[in-house]
Amino acid sequence: MDQCSHISSVPVQDGVLGTPPTTQGCGRCEEIGSTWLHLRRCVECGAVGCCDDSPNKHASAHARERGHVVMQSFEPGEDWVYCFTDDVTTEVDGAENSPSY
Repeated sequence: MDQCSHISSVPVQDGVLGTPPTTQGCGRCEEIGSTWLHLRRCVECGAVGCCDDSPNKHASAHARERGHVVMQSFEPGEDWVYCFTDDVTTEVDGAENSPSY
């Protein structure tokens, strides 16, 4: 897997890449009473959004609207990170997925 400057510039602190999660589920889906398939966490602000296979695609909408382009999988057992700008998926040493807040 490749690396990009957006991902490599995100700090890892106490095993968490970037900002810890703000919710346990997709905050925007919870607001509208919708469901999701998989979750992604914005490493810049900690917002949790649903993946593009989910009906509302809130994670990619967050990236477009806020300009926060790096998301980490928020699924148990998945530690990969994705950059929307460079279309790169990778893992970051020492940054484990932490689905708790």
